[in-house]
Amino acid sequence: ETMAPVKVFGPAMSTNVARVLVCLEEVGAEYEVVDIDFKAMEHKSPEHPFGQIPAFQDGDLLLFESRAIARYVLRKYKKNEVDLLREGDLKEAAMVDVWTEVDAHTYNPAISPIVYECLINPLMRGLPTNQTVVDESLEKLKKVLEVYEARLSKHDYLAGDFVSFADLNHFPYTFYFMATPHAALFDSYPHVKAWWERIMARPAVKKLAAQMVPKKP
Repeated sequence: ETMAPVKVFGPAMSTNVARVLVCLEEVGAEYEVVDIDFKAMEHKSPEHPFGQIPAFQDGDLLLFESRAIARYVLRKYKKNEVDLLREGDLKEAAMVDVWTEVDAHTYNPAISPIVYECLINPLMRGLPTNQTVVDESLEKLKKVLEVYEARLSKHDYLAGDFVSFADLNHFPYTFYFMATPHAALFDSYPHVKAWWERIMARPAVKKLAAQMVPKKP
């Protein structure tokens, strides 16, 4: 039987929407992206209380919070060859959780301000880059990348020697970071750079990356 495609509300260029879409691509699910007009703010509805993107609909189920949506997708469509949460193995699942938290609370707060200041503010909002914010964030990011370099010198991926949701979570902001003038920073961390290249070589990631290239207005 064919299931109706799930719906993702929000533009593919959004980092949080991309987090969900890359998981849908990895599992080969049917989905439809419903773009949302930011200016109209039509995504503030009673079912969707915080006005966040993405929102996600599967039949009568409506979800928000991109990491929760992505986990739902990975559970619903899990196949033996695509097990990105590793929930069958307590220790592996724990490591996936650990590095997903590291992404949310340590990596993203260091890398995302650089993306905002170098790409999103100047290209989409017409705001100048705040170099002080960029410099402070680069210092934070270097400390984070030192930890990642040590981890990835021992394992091919963050949670172990298997690709997981933890790695994919790093895709959207790192992808945009690589379009900033600071992309060469990763050259100083060869194991991190090799890990990033392994992620970028994945068909699901390649497909999504092609839709996310920032276009100048």
